[in-house]
Amino acid sequence: MTSDAWRVTRLSPLLLFTSWLFAPGSLLLAGDAVAIGYNSEGVWTAVTYYNSSTPRGGKDYKNQKEAEEAAIRDLRRRGEIRAAKENILSSSDSTGFVAVGRGTIPGHGEVTLVRRGKSQVEADANAFAELNKDGATAEQKIVYRYFSYGTDSK
Repeated sequence: MTSDAWRVTRLSPLLLFTSWLFAPGSLLLAGDAVAIGYNSEGVWTAVTYYNSSTPRGGKDYKNQKEAEEAAIRDLRRRGEIRAAKENILSSSDSTGFVAVGRGTIPGHGEVTLVRRGKSQVEADANAFAELNKDGATAEQKIVYRYFSYGTDSK
C-alpha cells in the first residue's frame, strides 16, 4: 500500500532509509502517483510523478494503477541512469494540491517527501514544515508542484 506521506532519506551512497506515515483511514484508489528510481547500490537517482489533469470521466483521468504505471513510464523516460529498482513513493485518491519537497540534513543526507493541501500554498507549507521537523533544514526546495483530480471529482 502506498501513502501520501512517504518520506525517503538518502543518508550515504550505501545506505537508504525509508519510512512512511499512513494517513488514518486513507483508501488509495485514483488520482496521482509519485515514482522514485534507485541505482544498484540502493540510492535514489530520480523522482517523477503523474497527475490526473481532468476530473473522473475526463480524457486524462487515471485510476491508481494507471497513474502508478504512467509515473513509472515517465521515470524510465526521464531517468539519466537506468534505475535498478523503481518504487511508488506516494499515491492518492484525493482531489487537491501536492508538493514534493527535498532538503538536506547537514552532515547526514537528503530527505524527499510528499505532502498535500487544500491549496498549493498549504501543500508547500506542509512539505517545508515536515522537512524542518526531520532536520532537513539545508537546501530546501519544492521539486514538483501539481494539482490532481481524485475519485471524488466530477
